Amino acid sequence: MASNKEYLEYILGQLSELEEITYRTMMGEFILYYRGKIVGGIYDDRLLVKPVKSAISYMPTASYELPYDGAKEMLLVEEVDSKEFLTGLFHVMYDELPAPKPKKKR
Repeated sequence: MASNKEYLEYILGQLSELEEITYRTMMGEFILYYRGKIVGGIYDDRLLVKPVKSAISYMPTASYELPYDGAKEMLLVEEVDSKEFLTGLFHVMYDELPAPKPKKKR
């Protein structure tokens, strides 16, 4: 099941206080980037983030879920209605996220 654009727009609105939030559509789902780094994505209308230590500490009771079959588990963000919570989550995660891989030349 693909995610709907309305849910993406809602999440982007909740993150509107952060600069450089972008997304990429991939197979009917949306990958979310913060300042060029992949933070997580929207899968089946659920916000999932990478399970880095800072995110686990910020959301100690978060459940692990699969974004799709064969993928690595990610953390389910349930407090999507709180702008303050989401902004804080993305801030604490940023330094721990891996840098983007360099693009291959064609």
